[in-house]
Amino acid sequence: MQLKSIEIGPLSTPNNVFLAPLAGYTNCVFRQVCIKLGAGLTFTEMVSAKGLCYDSKNTRELLLLPPDYGAIKAVQIFGGEEEFVERVAACGELEPYDIIDINMGCPVPKIFKNGEGSALMADIPRAARIVRAAVRSGKPVTVKFRTGLTDLKPVTRDFARAMEDAGASLLTIHGRSRERIYSGPVAFDEIARAKAAVGIPVIANGGVFCAADADELMDKTGADGVAVARAALHDPFIFCELTGTPVPDKKALIAWQLKRTFELFDSRFALVFMRKMLAFYTKGMPDSAALRARLLSCPSRAELEDIFAGIEF
Repeated sequence: MQLKSIEIGPLSTPNNVFLAPLAGYTNCVFRQVCIKLGAGLTFTEMVSAKGLCYDSKNTRELLLLPPDYGAIKAVQIFGGEEEFVERVAACGELEPYDIIDINMGCPVPKIFKNGEGSALMADIPRAARIVRAAVRSGKPVTVKFRTGLTDLKPVTRDFARAMEDAGASLLTIHGRSRERIYSGPVAFDEIARAKAAVGIPVIANGGVFCAADADELMDKTGADGVAVARAALHDPFIFCELTGTPVPDKKALIAWQLKRTFELFDSRFALVFMRKMLAFYTKGMPDSAALRARLLSCPSRAELEDIFAGIEF
């Protein structure tokens, strides 16, 4: 794909290949791994605006940033009430972040029933008010959304225009409706209509697992860049493939991730998280099913490190 910088307000990204937010996975260490491999921009897991206003410990942990992060910092928040979004966008906890992204595409029933995430696509005026509330923070605001709630009633173009009019600096469009969740064909035509309707950058998301997928998504939508999601969990080295970044020593990089995760996070979280990540990274290897079983039942950091030492990447 053709690489280029993306302008987001006063900021310029190194390239147009982004890591999409992934609930439960895109903590600061994993984001740093993807940055080292070439990702031009990464986002936190989605953070509840209301949870942050009510001083939720778990919510605050999602915002952890090490001093050596060394890249543009983008936080993704979600919320259905503009007053909470405005408070959070200007709060001290978000001060280290350069960009505020608002999730308006999450299909999870609990989020949807609260009038958050993808529910906002059914109420464009309210979605626009939420964006305006965040823009008042003075930071660039971006929006991630889907094509609509159902395939039969797409709102992609109208929603994109409304978000631009409300002050959004960039849009990321997952080319599936809420009813599709994360499967089914990507609606290239819907992303293309939105791209043609706005003057701000549009990033296309959905179905990128290799360079050919990224090329197809760019060619068929006219988007300014792509966002990689689930593929990065199994193979974060996809960013090397898409950006031409030299592939580093895989084992050394994963060893760094393992060590850094235990340094920054609670030991129980770090153990569970890195067991899952190593299971992702070793998928498809010889005897991977048995290795996965060992990893996922591993009771301690020491045993996890012993298993990791024996893996050939």
